[in-house]
Amino acid sequence: MFESLSLLVLLLIFVVAAAVVWWAGTSLSDTTDTLDKRFKLGEALGGTIVLAVVTNLPEIAITVSAALSNKIELAVGNILGGIALQTVVLVLLDAFGVGKQDTLTSKQSSLTPVLEAALVIAMLTLVVIGHQLPDDLVFARLTPVSILLIGVWMVGVWLVGKSHNGLAWQASSPTTTPGKGQSDTDKRSTGKTVLLFGIAALATLAGGVALEESGGAMSKKLGMDGVIFGATVLAAATSLPEVSTGLASIKNKDYTLAISDIFGGNAFLPVLLALATIISGKPVLPTAQKSDIYLTGLGILVTVPYIYGALFRPKRQIARMGLDSFVVLIVYLIGAAGLFMIAK
Repeated sequence: MFESLSLLVLLLIFVVAAAVVWWAGTSLSDTTDTLDKRFKLGEALGGTIVLAVVTNLPEIAITVSAALSNKIELAVGNILGGIALQTVVLVLLDAFGVGKQDTLTSKQSSLTPVLEAALVIAMLTLVVIGHQLPDDLVFARLTPVSILLIGVWMVGVWLVGKSHNGLAWQASSPTTTPGKGQSDTDKRSTGKTVLLFGIAALATLAGGVALEESGGAMSKKLGMDGVIFGATVLAAATSLPEVSTGLASIKNKDYTLAISDIFGGNAFLPVLLALATIISGKPVLPTAQKSDIYLTGLGILVTVPYIYGALFRPKRQIARMGLDSFVVLIVYLIGAAGLFMIAK
């Protein structure tokens, strides 16, 4: 779509799209917080389903477009690379959102993120299993792993919903002091809140597609490797909604919502692999590249420290971030270096 445009124009489109996605992400966080309270979903469930799915609208659009145009390798790289990179968003939220006040995992008051992180690991394990299966195991545009991905995700979401009623080890939620931006949001009618949520969702979708199209065109002009582009630049661009919504959630003191948005989105992303199989009619996972499976393993590795963080709630900081976030950052940087070696 944008291949004929100059590099300068592409860069301008990319920056404007990023700004739109950033604004939309902030609005999504505020409206989701209000809708959670109005419909009594709970911060964690709202992050797992509502916010997580909506902030991944760019990935949904990319997957559908790639499956229809038979360029599924771009979608697979973006999905699996995006999981690892989106987890690193928690590092940014810890360092620049919470900052010197405390650590992110010690501020949130629920053990539900442990369930969500376990769901992410289960979904990524299914991805590895699916890669090993024959590529002719397809019936009615579905494969065994596609069915499992959808089923496991639905069961996981149901369990997260049950955890909203309370877990045996769950800490009591602190009384939230009204934030500067909460009162205006809470005064809106439910109808206006839903309308603003819809507008922000559409803006996220449009901005995400523009980011993907302009970024893809720039990578071609710069001669950037497709695998590296999908797992780094494209994954970073489509992670902007999570950064925006996460910072807004922390500003509103919704720490559990910020974490649940990331893990909820990461658990949902592998479901898009099943969607790609349904649209294309071809098994996607057996054709995944070595780098895709590498990124799947990296996604699991960067998830594990936050399970320990949610359980031990570390208060010690290293470079303005919790010990769990610091470990995740180091693991991701080492893993990213390994990706460049694989892509050679």
